Amino acid sequence: MNNPKLPLSTTENLTSLGDGYLKFQINQQTTAVISMLHTQEAIVVPVESVTSMPGMRECILGLMNWRSRIVWVVDLPRILNLESIETRLRQYSVIIIRVDSLLLGLVVDDIIGTVKFLPDEIHSPIGQVASSLVPYLRGCVIQQQETLLVLDAHAIVHSSALKAD
Repeated sequence: MNNPKLPLSTTENLTSLGDGYLKFQINQQTTAVISMLHTQEAIVVPVESVTSMPGMRECILGLMNWRSRIVWVVDLPRILNLESIETRLRQYSVIIIRVDSLLLGLVVDDIIGTVKFLPDEIHSPIGQVASSLVPYLRGCVIQQQETLLVLDAHAIVHSSALKAD
């Protein structure tokens, strides 16, 4: 069987398709993406696998064991001041993100899949979304008549909502 090499121009075209993002529903009304560079894994876990910790802020759901590491699990909609996730769930959709050496589990409404788009497709969120969301965003992308929030993993991990009083 022949094993022809791809011409250089074809290889360049493959990389110009854009950056990879994980697409998910933050809550019923809001769709967002986060860079695959910060995404470690997207999993569904039973609610019982997250151990609540007394005295924590409302947005911190607790701790869970992920690949023999202990990870804080947070309610992403609550951090973003959006309508929170249904509390009577039997399982959580969790996105494990890494920023530098920090791991954090983000509980979202639903994990949809992956998408790609070019950096120049990301537009300023100012005037597009509530001003309270802007500090947590890299921007917005409009795809197929849907506005996707492009989350900033650094801003979420370092959010004042996660800091102790």
